[in-house]
Amino acid sequence: MTETMRSGKLTRPDGEVLAYQIDTSATPAGPTGLVWLGGFKSDMTGTKAQALSQWARGVHRHFLRFDYFAHGASSGDFAKGTIGRWLDDALCAIDELSEGPLVLIGSSMGGWIALLAALARPERVKALVLIAPAADFTEALMWEQFNEDARAALRRDGVYRAPSAQGEEPYEITMGLIEEGRQHLLLGGVIDFAGPVRILQGMQDESVPWQHAMRLVERLAAGDVTVNLAKVGDHRLSTDDDIARLVAAVAEVLAVVEG
Repeated sequence: MTETMRSGKLTRPDGEVLAYQIDTSATPAGPTGLVWLGGFKSDMTGTKAQALSQWARGVHRHFLRFDYFAHGASSGDFAKGTIGRWLDDALCAIDELSEGPLVLIGSSMGGWIALLAALARPERVKALVLIAPAADFTEALMWEQFNEDARAALRRDGVYRAPSAQGEEPYEITMGLIEEGRQHLLLGGVIDFAGPVRILQGMQDESVPWQHAMRLVERLAAGDVTVNLAKVGDHRLSTDDDIARLVAAVAEVLAVVEG
C-alpha cells in the first residue's frame, strides 16, 4: 500500500494562490472524502487539522485541507477578505482537489463556510461535522455585539481593530466584511441540508457562545443532528479529549453515509 501526502498551490482566476495539502492512500477505506474548513485567521496547520490529517492517513481516507485567501500560506490581503471570497475558495478547492462524496468538517467560521458549501454542492456533500460553528458571525457575533464606538469606527474608517478573545493580536474587522457577510446569512430561515450533522461545542467558548450553536440546530432541516457540549470546553476544543470526540464524530457520520 502506498500512502501519500501532497502539498501544492491552487491558482485562482485573479492570480491569487491557495496553499493546500492532500492526504490519500492507494487503498482508500471508503468512497467518501473529507475536507477541512478552518476558522477566521486560522490556517491548515492547526492542532485539529493536523490531528485529522494523521487520523485520515491511518484509516486511508482522502483528506483535503487548505488555507483561504489571505490565510496561512495562501496569498492575498486580509483586509480584502469576505465570506463570499472564502466560500468561493472552498468551492474551488472542493471542485478541483477533493474526491468522491464528501464530509465537510468546519471549525468556527469554517462551520459557516461548510454550511454554505453544502447548500451550493448538495450532490457531493453528504454530512457535516461542525466545531463551534460561527454561522452568521459577521452579523450576530460582530455587528450586533459591537458598541457604538466600534460601529462608528467602522462607518468612519472602514475598519475596527477588535480585541481577540484568545489573547492574540487584534482582529482587523472591515466594513466590507460586515456588509458582504449579509449576503450569506443563514439563521433567518430554514437551512435546507438533509444529511447528518454533528456539532461539537464548548460551554466556556467566549467567541461563539454555545447558545449560538442551538440557534443553528433550530434552523437545520436535517433530522439527524446531535450536539456534543463540553462543559469546560473553550473555543479551541483542542485538548486530547476534544480531538477524540472530533475523530469519533467524523467516524460516526462516515458510517452513516456509507451505510
